[in-house]
Amino acid sequence: MISVDVQYYALLREQAGTSRERVATSAATAQALYEELRARHQLTPEVSQLRVAIDGEFAGWHDALSDGAEVVFIPPVAGG
Repeated sequence: MISVDVQYYALLREQAGTSRERVATSAATAQALYEELRARHQLTPEVSQLRVAIDGEFAGWHDALSDGAEVVFIPPVAGG
């Protein structure tokens, strides 16, 4: 198990009911973490609709997570 800090924005923040949380997880990748959190919080966006950043850098969904990482799930920006 590792512990990661997760940040949510926009729709994800509304659906999760929080803007950030510390998560203990056995997920090895950003995608596995998102799927775990998606089930926990009933998040509606698909992975294909989001970007992910790990420790302040845009990352790939199959990038590995490390203990203490900061993970940000970024939904599309709406507005004009």
